[in-house]
Amino acid sequence: MTAPVKLQHYTALPRARQKLIDLYTDVRAELLHLPNYRADVFAERLDRHAAEPGWQGVIAYVGDAAVGYAYANTIEPDDRWWARMTTPVSALYTAAPAVAVKEIGVTTPWRGKGVARRIHDDLLADRSEPYATLMVNPAAGDGKVQQLYEGWGYTVIGEVQPSPESPVLACMARPVRDGAK
Repeated sequence: MTAPVKLQHYTALPRARQKLIDLYTDVRAELLHLPNYRADVFAERLDRHAAEPGWQGVIAYVGDAAVGYAYANTIEPDDRWWARMTTPVSALYTAAPAVAVKEIGVTTPWRGKGVARRIHDDLLADRSEPYATLMVNPAAGDGKVQQLYEGWGYTVIGEVQPSPESPVLACMARPVRDGAK
């Protein structure tokens, strides 16, 4: 059963920035010692992503406590997202702009309760792009995170290493809505 959460949408970063950074440091606490996961590196990525077209964030609250988040933005067919892939991506995904889910996370007490899926689905609900894409570390949660995304309809379409400090990630995609082709 989905937890009793309230979802708050943001289309501009200033009101959400510190809350997103706080959530990130809570969700990724065990990884913050790694160069690509440091809080300051996340803050720089967040600022860069929020300046890109189509940025939107969703924060989940239970009462006044923030318990999860996700954000995404539009990527064009010639975006570096696609250019960094180890093999060319099918034109199916790059023929039109896509929505890139850049971050999604839920605090430990709220994991396994449907919160991440609810945030994700709400983030995509009003998107006009035909496809959604995201990157995941295949080792995250001993593979369970990638399996979770597969359960949400994502399939692996390639591999990417976004930066020298980053692990090799699986790039996944799915239609934004059921029946998209």
